[in-house]
Amino acid sequence: MDTYNQPPKLMDRVKAIMRVKRYNPRTVTTYCYWIRYFIRYNGLRHPTSMGGPEVKAFLEHLAVQRHVAAATQNQALNALVFLYRHVLDQPLGDIGEFSHAKQPRRLPVVLSHEQVMCVLNQLSGSMHLMATLMYGSGLRVLETCRLRVRDIDFERQIITVRSSKGASLPRPGSCHTLRHSFATQLLSQGTDIRTVQELLGHKSVETTQIYTHVLREALPAYVAH
Repeated sequence: MDTYNQPPKLMDRVKAIMRVKRYNPRTVTTYCYWIRYFIRYNGLRHPTSMGGPEVKAFLEHLAVQRHVAAATQNQALNALVFLYRHVLDQPLGDIGEFSHAKQPRRLPVVLSHEQVMCVLNQLSGSMHLMATLMYGSGLRVLETCRLRVRDIDFERQIITVRSSKGASLPRPGSCHTLRHSFATQLLSQGTDIRTVQELLGHKSVETTQIYTHVLREALPAYVAH
């Protein structure tokens, strides 16, 4: 058979279709990886001879044997859904219940008061003012950027938040770390968790309770306060 008349190989078809649909090159690479992995896992069987049961078993394998993160398992699923829907034209449909990878619980990074002061002392001008406001009031980054002079009542010591959301350090941090440190500092000083919830603007106290876990892990850093 003339090689020019041969149909393109499966992975070439996958790449071509993803490029036509303007997928990010990194996504193309990732989807191709998971499709190849799926095929190898099933003894090099062609995907057209497989379907929902094989996809379900593969996802189970990733969660139970490989212990991948939830985002990784979802990535693999999305790659296979794309393969069957857009390349093979045989949508998977409902593949049934399967073991989902566990979402790792990540506690926010929190700095002690001395560490925060170390950061603030390295700043000047508007950056120092913004960071001080974030640590002193628990404001989010966007809330701080939107703050206007008229939003601050110096006599009553009240900040009005509008359009709110519903250095030599031992760990990496970010602007949001100042907000986390604000909340943890309040709890370490005995402030009621409901008060902290209100100050942070959390709809549910369960969201605020994560700082009690942070406080327990970081207790030695707060003993002196």
